[in-house]
Amino acid sequence: MQARTLAFACCMAAASLSGCALTTEQIEINYVPQTGVSKIAGADKVPVDVTVVDQRLDKSKVSSKKNGFGAEMAPITATEDVAVTVRKAIEQELRARGFRLDSDAALVKVAADVTRFYNDHKMGFFAGDAVADLNLSVTVKSKDGALLYAKQIVAQGKEANTQLATGNNARIALERALQNGMKMLFDDKAFLSALLAVSKQ
Repeated sequence: MQARTLAFACCMAAASLSGCALTTEQIEINYVPQTGVSKIAGADKVPVDVTVVDQRLDKSKVSSKKNGFGAEMAPITATEDVAVTVRKAIEQELRARGFRLDSDAALVKVAADVTRFYNDHKMGFFAGDAVADLNLSVTVKSKDGALLYAKQIVAQGKEANTQLATGNNARIALERALQNGMKMLFDDKAFLSALLAVSKQ
């Protein structure tokens, strides 16, 4: 009797999980700004315009749920356009350092192309990992079009030892990838120097 009850419970749990895996899930990806950031001297004299374009081949999702065998199931989508999320992150870090955001009066333009922003649920025997990748091509140009800076940002975020390939674990990994990408960009002294260079012209 107990064995039959246990078998029924297992079947119900499997059916429940399968149902969830077949349902599209939306996640809100939030950017957490860097802490301990100081204003940069002269940054307030540099109005900046930021544009971000989503160049991903598949813009329909940022991850996929997976079943216990590692097969992709329902898509995991973002509530906000990826380009908007990345643009807001760049703008937040610029403001924190004292730069002004003004597309009309901009002396310098920051342009970024997102070529990858995706979480892949890696399945393990006892537990899995949510691993997110961010690939971002960034350029800085003066208002007359002169190229001042160009760099490819490749960052990763991870939520380890996950039990379910769900949207929440994907969200955590994606947010960490975005944070790591912004750190790589704003820790680059050449990037900040390119922004400040226009104030000396």
